[in-house]
Amino acid sequence: MVGSSHEAMHRIFQDHPGLFSRVSEVLGIDFAPPTSVTVLPTDLTEARPLERRVDTLLRLETEDDEPLILAVEAQSGKDPDKPASWAYYASYLLTKYRLQPMLLVVCQDRATAEWAARPVRFGPPQWPLLVLRPLVAGPHNMPVITDPAEVRKDPALATLSAITHATHPDIGRILKAMTTVLRDMPHAIADPIVELIAQGMGKHPAAELWRNLVAVDLSFYKSYISQEIRAEGRAEGETRRAAEDVLAVLDARGIHVPEEARARVTGCADPEALRRWLRRAVTATTADEIFTDE
Repeated sequence: MVGSSHEAMHRIFQDHPGLFSRVSEVLGIDFAPPTSVTVLPTDLTEARPLERRVDTLLRLETEDDEPLILAVEAQSGKDPDKPASWAYYASYLLTKYRLQPMLLVVCQDRATAEWAARPVRFGPPQWPLLVLRPLVAGPHNMPVITDPAEVRKDPALATLSAITHATHPDIGRILKAMTTVLRDMPHAIADPIVELIAQGMGKHPAAELWRNLVAVDLSFYKSYISQEIRAEGRAEGETRRAAEDVLAVLDARGIHVPEEARARVTGCADPEALRRWLRRAVTATTADEIFTDE
């Protein structure tokens, strides 16, 4: 089953660890490219019964021999308790690994991104003990990539861009550029990207658009996720057509369909109920009669 956009926003850095260097370059921050990467356990729980887990945690070995501990957090909304948790993560990671920690927060909406990017000071105002300053990637600073040639240059960055721009007006062109390039990629590379974008679209309207593009542009893919996406698209299409059939029969018979009844039919996702309503629509004298005994 396709997961949440939260999972995709941080898991992409596990699948493509070098992506952090490219994101930081886009954001105008100079971090040396990693020479090797180790995915670390995300459990930051203390011995006492207080569980804390960072979304993704990586150790980045760099060319300048200064390893970096990178925590990646996917943030879907403003949370006043998060800055304290992030400060805890930084302190814990520094204590545990004796390496400098870095926090990257990935967001899908501008308001959350701007909130997450604000420096937070802990301690008295006249002498702050700690200043938290996460690096934030979101729709306000990630590039909008609609050119397949740009996608081909850096598929991982293009994937993150698509996820962070799930509600962008040009999301159709963004996703089309992705499928255009994915058609020519080996399955081992393309299939995880198909899954990440499916997760990243979450419950946004772009999720259906992505399912349709995968069903048409990537119809030859046989991976579990692509088959699942196409199956979902077919099921939704069949349900939509069944609802249209019910209304078409009523309209053809000259039976008035109130808005409430029309909305109930078009909003129904139960194929069996729609088939039952279609049979009743053939003989019903009013639209409400198709819902008899329900």
